[in-house]
Amino acid sequence: MATVVIVGTLDTKGEEFAYARRLIGAAGCKVVMVDVGVGEPAHLVPDISATEVAAAAGSTLEGLRERNDRGHAMAAMAAGAAAVVGDLHKSGRLDAVFSLGGSGGSSIATAAMRSLPVGVPKVMVSTVAAGDVGPYVGTSDIMMLYPVIDFAGLNVVSERIIANAAAAVSAMAKQARPIVPLKPILAITMFGVTTPAAMTARAALESAGYEVLVFHANGAGGRAMEALMRDGVIRGVLDLTTTELADELVGGTLTAGPDRLEMAGRLGLPQVVSLGALDMVNFGPMETVPERFRGRHFYRHNPNVTLMRTTPEECAALGTTIAQKLNRANGPVAVFVPAKGISAIAKPGAVFFDPAADAALFASLRAALDPAIECTFVDTDINDPGFARAMSEKLIALMRRGDET
Repeated sequence: MATVVIVGTLDTKGEEFAYARRLIGAAGCKVVMVDVGVGEPAHLVPDISATEVAAAAGSTLEGLRERNDRGHAMAAMAAGAAAVVGDLHKSGRLDAVFSLGGSGGSSIATAAMRSLPVGVPKVMVSTVAAGDVGPYVGTSDIMMLYPVIDFAGLNVVSERIIANAAAAVSAMAKQARPIVPLKPILAITMFGVTTPAAMTARAALESAGYEVLVFHANGAGGRAMEALMRDGVIRGVLDLTTTELADELVGGTLTAGPDRLEMAGRLGLPQVVSLGALDMVNFGPMETVPERFRGRHFYRHNPNVTLMRTTPEECAALGTTIAQKLNRANGPVAVFVPAKGISAIAKPGAVFFDPAADAALFASLRAALDPAIECTFVDTDINDPGFARAMSEKLIALMRRGDET
């Protein structure tokens, strides 16, 4: 029988969780109820108490109550919930996880969900689901469902939405299977302006016998890719599109954080790297672009995305940053530079064509890169099929060299 673990604040949402538990049980699943509320539970008795959750975080429930600090209590219960849920999964007592709540309950429950591997079903019914859910989802595969109204007891709307979520998590739990790669898994980073190259590279790598995961280089994509490297899923990377570094440097909306382009090197994974879409920084609609950038060179990609061309000074900084990150790598690295355009809109005649900016990028990269790292300049733009094939052949060679050692 499949097991659904429910993580919930039973002191404030006990009625709703009791309803969800009843529905999931009626759907043919075993339920393990984990209480993460600091107050006294209402409407049902948990299988794993808040006392046990607090202890898993190195705290005591009594101490959290006495301190009367909501933020501290939430952080402790989130850590404890992650530990408890992780242990349940490792012991084979978790096929899926479910929760519902407001911002506080969502913070605790999603912390537990993020501790689980990709592919384990995770359903979060949350009042924050209509807003920015990035901090809650992180790099995990959490399904967020907006309940439309707040949770304040059961009613005709909340009952229907909880029932939908319960049916979804029950069905997913019954068919849940771990991800078991049949082939070595490689990653490719892609943006709209590097899609032709990514698709050519994907075909070449798959023809060589690899499973290929393509990640949208939109901040979350870069973080997700590197999290899967850390988890041992990804064995090598064709990092075609390093554009997230431009957003991190300049202040765009699609940064993957300051550690982007470091995980593969830290783990010693083979990586073949290029400069895809470093010609641009991403913002929302034009009216959302910060005032300090007024007067810069912009391109309206679509009504919701505004691109800003990176300057020679920014490109020089990016070249140095990439070189410094790759110089620290513990594994094999190769760099490929498309001399005639680093994106579909940066080649000769296109809207972001800027020879001075490209020259600054290339020169700073070459100057700062360890001479021991192979750096190949190819006299094409990044989307030329020959460029993608050359990168793919190099990654295949690095992978096979590693398999031989």
